[in-house]
Amino acid sequence: MERHAETASGHEVREEACPVADICAAMGLARSTFYHAAEQTETAELRQALLTLAGEYPTYGYRRLTALLRRAGWQVNHKHIQRLMQQMGLQRPVKKRKTRTTNSDHPFPRYPNLVKSEPAARPDDIWVADITYVRLEHGFVYLAVLMDVFTRAVRGWHLSRSLDHHLTLKALERALAGGHCPLIHHSDQGLQYAC
Repeated sequence: MERHAETASGHEVREEACPVADICAAMGLARSTFYHAAEQTETAELRQALLTLAGEYPTYGYRRLTALLRRAGWQVNHKHIQRLMQQMGLQRPVKKRKTRTTNSDHPFPRYPNLVKSEPAARPDDIWVADITYVRLEHGFVYLAVLMDVFTRAVRGWHLSRSLDHHLTLKALERALAGGHCPLIHHSDQGLQYAC
C-alpha cells in the first residue's frame, strides 16, 4: 500500500506502508498471530453485543439473536451465535420430545418370528407392518404401514391422531382390499398388533 505526501517544495514523495509480514518479522512473531489478535478483539466485542442483546431479550434463541445482530451490522451466521451462546451459558439445552409407538406390556399371546427361516421368494410372501409418527406443529400423527418385502410396495396404510388398534386394523383392511393376501404378516409384538 502506498501513501503520497508533499514536501515543502511541493514535490510529491512516495511513502510505502510496512507490510504485515515485515512488522511480524521485526517483532519475531508469526503472521497468524497478527490476524488472530484482531479476531480475538472482534470476538470479544461480539460476545459483549450478544450478552447485551440476550439480557434485553431473555426469551430469544440463537436464531432471533442472530437476526438482531445482523440488523446491528454484524456479519454472523446462526451456527456461530449458537456456539457462542453455548460457550457463554446463555442457551438452555433443548429437550427432545420422543414418543413411543410400541407397547409390549399386554396379556395377548406372542408368536414366533417366521421371517428368520423363510425369506421372501415372490410377491405377497411376506408383509411387514410397522407404526411410526409424523411430527406436526402441534403434536403428532401416527402412521401404520404394511409393505410387501419382495416388491417393496406399500400394500396399505392409515393415519390417525390416536395410537390404538384401529390404526393398524384400518391399514390391514386397506391392504386386503387391494386384492392381495400375504403368507406371513410380520410385525412387532406391540399391543396394536397383538390384540
